[in-house]
Amino acid sequence: MSIQITYFVHGTTIDNENHISSGWKDAELSELGVRQAIDLKEKTKDKKFDLVFCSDLKRAHDSANLAWQGVYKIIPDARLRECNYGKLNGASSDIVEPMQEEECITKPFPEGESYEDVKARVKNFLDFLKETYNGKQIAIVAHKAPQLSLDVLLKGRTWKQALAEDWRKNKAWQPGWEYQII
Repeated sequence: MSIQITYFVHGTTIDNENHISSGWKDAELSELGVRQAIDLKEKTKDKKFDLVFCSDLKRAHDSANLAWQGVYKIIPDARLRECNYGKLNGASSDIVEPMQEEECITKPFPEGESYEDVKARVKNFLDFLKETYNGKQIAIVAHKAPQLSLDVLLKGRTWKQALAEDWRKNKAWQPGWEYQII
């Protein structure tokens, strides 16, 4: 048996539009983000999920609710949160993003966590899915760091590869990325 995961990134936030890295800071969806989340329902109408998990941060939870409230059971889970940038939650992306790709893969952000810490959270979540939802189709709505962690954990990429191939670099968004837990 295996678990099929379709991973969705939350809608665009006001922070995204202002080039701010929110981290654990709650950020509101922008008008564009609200439209993206509502459009996701239509874009996924041919897919069938057994349930939806989302980060417990407002932007991901709101995105999941706008897309599928009343259609699927939606379960917020803190293990799917974005990386905690510590003192840099809500700082300019010009500061945070270079740190993501350099020292903060293994070294935590000041008073925060590293990408390896996020990977450990996501691994714990995947182990939980294997124990509880084997054979199911799961949708996840979350953030950049958990998605890159899935690339490392399930697709065998190194952090360097995952970061270099990140769809955000070439603006290659799509309505869902597929992963499988075997």
